[in-house]
Amino acid sequence: MAFRTNVLVCAGTGCVSGNSFATATALENEIFKKGLAQEVQVIRTGCQGFCAEGPIVIVQPEGIFYCGVQAKDVPFLVEEHLVKGRPVKKLMYTPPTEKSPIPALKEIPFFAKQKLVVLRNRGVIDPERIDDYIAVDGYTALEKALFQMTPEQILSEIKRSGLRGRGGGGFPAGVKWETCRHAAQHREVEPVLVCNADEGDPGAFMDRSIIESDPHSVLEGMTIGARAIGCKEGFVYIRHEYPIARERLLKAIDQARDYGLLGKNILGSGMDFDIEIVQGAGAFVCGESTALMASLEGNVGEPRAKYIHTVEYGYKNRPTNLNNVETWANVPLIINRGAVWFNSMGTGDVSENPWNGSSGTKVFSMVGKINNTGLIEVPMGISLREIIFDIGGGIPKGRKFKAVQTGGPSGGCLPESHLDMPVDFDSLTEAGSMMGSGGMIVMDDQTCMVDVARYFISFLTEESCGKCTPCREGLRTMLEILERITQGKGLPGDLEKLQEMAEVMQDCCLCALGTSAPNPVLSTLHYFKDEYDAHIKEHRCPGGVCKELIEYEIDPAKCDGCHACVRGCSVQAILGEVKKTHILDKAKCVKCGACIEACKRDAIHKVPRSYAA
Repeated sequence: MAFRTNVLVCAGTGCVSGNSFATATALENEIFKKGLAQEVQVIRTGCQGFCAEGPIVIVQPEGIFYCGVQAKDVPFLVEEHLVKGRPVKKLMYTPPTEKSPIPALKEIPFFAKQKLVVLRNRGVIDPERIDDYIAVDGYTALEKALFQMTPEQILSEIKRSGLRGRGGGGFPAGVKWETCRHAAQHREVEPVLVCNADEGDPGAFMDRSIIESDPHSVLEGMTIGARAIGCKEGFVYIRHEYPIARERLLKAIDQARDYGLLGKNILGSGMDFDIEIVQGAGAFVCGESTALMASLEGNVGEPRAKYIHTVEYGYKNRPTNLNNVETWANVPLIINRGAVWFNSMGTGDVSENPWNGSSGTKVFSMVGKINNTGLIEVPMGISLREIIFDIGGGIPKGRKFKAVQTGGPSGGCLPESHLDMPVDFDSLTEAGSMMGSGGMIVMDDQTCMVDVARYFISFLTEESCGKCTPCREGLRTMLEILERITQGKGLPGDLEKLQEMAEVMQDCCLCALGTSAPNPVLSTLHYFKDEYDAHIKEHRCPGGVCKELIEYEIDPAKCDGCHACVRGCSVQAILGEVKKTHILDKAKCVKCGACIEACKRDAIHKVPRSYAA
């Protein structure tokens, strides 16, 4: 049935947490009540990307973008827009620095500089309906790979595209596939295919959103990979914290089997290949290839030394090809549009040497101190400045940018001087950070870089499997030193100890979790050493974050006794009558910041403890 209007409701995890399911149900009920059910269709889509503005509703074909839409807004929205044809301005997106709303999605700056390849179907199709995917040329690449290309031609196309693994390592996918195929042929053993959906970085949600938005693109990419390598068995290893993604993936697998796109004799080609979902328990270390495969086998998720590669001896000692969600989702378009098209995006010339640049696009999740929190896809080589300020909308409340961490907890923190550097595998590594899987955390001038290093080392200490001594003891000792520094108890020589331990871990740890774990410390020591010195030598936290080094004060000249801070304080540390200057009891204060958030007069301030009155 053809509908004159499609109402797209974001059903990604971010918007679902904002009650978008209730919004979608309210829309369906109101549309039915108004007698529009034969003309207007409600579609629950995957993540629309602009997570800061959810729940998101888009009305097509006009492309009108509505944000923050709750069930209570629906009757007015349906009456005005769908019945009377008058778009509702109060539900449209208005940029923080402007007064007038922007009606159309394509005109919103957040979307303007993005290049959608992996996310090509986000917010366009219902991810739970295979027919929607087929309607946008889904599975045509698989048909081409099965009937028009040999396995060797598929491998050649992937190699010439320069596609590098999007899970963090950046290894050329075509080279890995070819190595796995040759190892299987040499050993006369059946190879295995694995999709890594064990996304554990704090603030990262790229793979989850891809699966939630377009699960069939991942399945199609895996099946093409299976054809090239010669696999009959595949796994998706996904963490248990991703219930929506897992359910959609299960539905997609069942639908693909029903359509003859998975299982025995796929599309009558004679090829057998099927996929099983394995649920991980949420261990960060299981994102590492050998630990992941140990977990797949039902063993404790611990890594092993990499002198034997998993493409030769992986799952149950069989040659195993592992790529992450985003890597697999790129494959169908490369097969359909060709390697030349793919490597026309990005940096360097990868047509002859896949290590010679970064082709294609990259999906990032932007979080932290940034106006436009969300999921984006940009061409390789775009600058950090364009991502953070043009797409991300800059820093909230006009504050100053301080740093951005790329690459998750094992990535580095890059300062303002690096804003104009290109974002690609090699440039980020040279700067002391990494691409990682695509997490990007933005920090403003109220961030303490020593505390940032402490936080990520604390996370990694908890997530370390403890198998090797350099990682187990190195992280624990690093954390003890960083905690001491943030408490104002840093000692002469602490920074030298941190540097030395970081270098030992880089050289001696068993897996990539350990060798990359010191990056937050090394990068902050390199770019923000003055903050470490302030903590150790002056017992001062420049960011005003470390609780042992700050106190809160009420400025009597600004306090008008509005009582907002009293209502916001959970420990009754603020005293005073209404319309009279208040007093803060520093002995009771837990420095949670609730009073600062509550105060509309800017009367409460953090001050260095050593200088406090």
